[in-house]
Amino acid sequence: MQRMKCEIYTDGASRGNPGRAAWAYLILSGGRVLCSDSGYLGRATNNVAEYTAVLKALSRAHQLGCRQVVVYSDSQLVVRQLRGEYAVRKKHLRELHARVLKLADRFESLSFSHTRRSNRYVEECDRMCNAVLG
Repeated sequence: MQRMKCEIYTDGASRGNPGRAAWAYLILSGGRVLCSDSGYLGRATNNVAEYTAVLKALSRAHQLGCRQVVVYSDSQLVVRQLRGEYAVRKKHLRELHARVLKLADRFESLSFSHTRRSNRYVEECDRMCNAVLG
């Protein structure tokens, strides 16, 4: 089985916090975009939208055959919680956090990295979220 390496870029957005929320992701391998997706979440917080983007992206990456994955997000909170650097205090985030960790078992390697909002792929995810929210 090929050990496909993938990079995932995610973003979540909420108009109001909580408010109308959206998620988006891009999955790349070898410098080219394999796929992207975005969607409407309904009423949610920004952190829920950020976690949802990671969950949707990891599920799709597994379907695509990604085995070694790095997830990039501009959400310091989500990245640090997923790395185990921050405690997950809010119950609704603990549930999402646990779902991400369960998905992590599907990959040979999975890491989470914070990147600036100005990263071109995160900017694209932000544009996708804004398009969903109108």
